[in-house]
Amino acid sequence: MAMSDNTLKEALEILKQTGVRITPQRHAILEYLVNSMNHPTADDIYKALEGKFPNMSVATVYNNLRVFREVGLVKELTYGDASSRFDFVTTEHYHVICEECGKIVDFHYPGLDEVEDLAEHVTNFKVSHHRMEIYGKCPACQQKEKNMH
Repeated sequence: MAMSDNTLKEALEILKQTGVRITPQRHAILEYLVNSMNHPTADDIYKALEGKFPNMSVATVYNNLRVFREVGLVKELTYGDASSRFDFVTTEHYHVICEECGKIVDFHYPGLDEVEDLAEHVTNFKVSHHRMEIYGKCPACQQKEKNMH
């Protein structure tokens, strides 16, 4: 069994435990998120699944994403005024974002957990979480730029 199959089963089990009914659309949206590495928007998900579910609306996708967010299966990533992107939560990680095309790539760096401890110690805040984004140009956009010159 592939890792994504296990991950999907675990996510479906979490939904069942929280009393969320598993509809075919909900299953398909969750499966898409588990297998997606590109942090899709609700519109991306809708477009990918509309052939399979012609009666599904963008609102259905948004509503399901809200449910998944509430039970902790996905994170909603908002960057400036661009559309929200959705990330299936596997582990704590950071994002590297292309300033040209908007591509988002996961970046793991465990050392930053110490930053929360230090922030609590220095400020006496009770820190709940932190977020870090790194910006630059992805390899594809760098190549495009090279080809233009």
